Amino acid sequence: MRRGFWRRMRQSGPVMLDAREAYARWAPAYPPRAHNKLMELEERVVLTLLPDVVGLTVLDLGCGSGRYARLLAQRGAARVIGVDQSADMLARAREVVHLLVRADARALPLADASIDVVVSGLMIGDLADLDAALADAARVLRPGGRLVYSDLHPRGAGAGWVRAFAGADGETYAVRHHVHQIADHLVACWRAGLEPESLVEPPIDFDHPDKGRPAAIVVRARRRA
Repeated sequence: MRRGFWRRMRQSGPVMLDAREAYARWAPAYPPRAHNKLMELEERVVLTLLPDVVGLTVLDLGCGSGRYARLLAQRGAARVIGVDQSADMLARAREVVHLLVRADARALPLADASIDVVVSGLMIGDLADLDAALADAARVLRPGGRLVYSDLHPRGAGAGWVRAFAGADGETYAVRHHVHQIADHLVACWRAGLEPESLVEPPIDFDHPDKGRPAAIVVRARRRA
């Protein structure tokens, strides 16, 4: 896969890095928009499941360079907060959003029940502990608030898909991905006090060797009262 997604076809491959180091290297070239067809596909589904955010306080969790923060502001959110653990990515996000917090998704420095909608694009797979990430997202949501998040589909991860990029040194790197099965997402939602409302597995619908294979999963869940 090109421009951000790469499929392992040989024994040799990119240098695998943990998320913090990978995004530090990737940040200078990482644009605040979907920059390949798989991200475009994922984004279409996320935006379809996104509730009306006009006048609301919303959180872009794992905001990276601000892709969803920008879209949320365009859709009329009154207050957009971007959270990411990468200082380098937050520096890029400042180009599109101003309220930014450096923090771990599993320990958000935000008040309980202070957020109306949480959006997280392709970040959950950076974390091994799915329960902890969803639990803290649920904690900051107001009762009835929605979480919409996406992840690389486990079938794609099993086929060797990774998020890969060319470093400034000419080396190819990839972000280490933690595979979460469909059942893992559903169980983690319930444990966190979130009621799953939708789980979409959009298939690759463009010319690609794996056309028809699900590319991502996108989950929408509501915080129970």
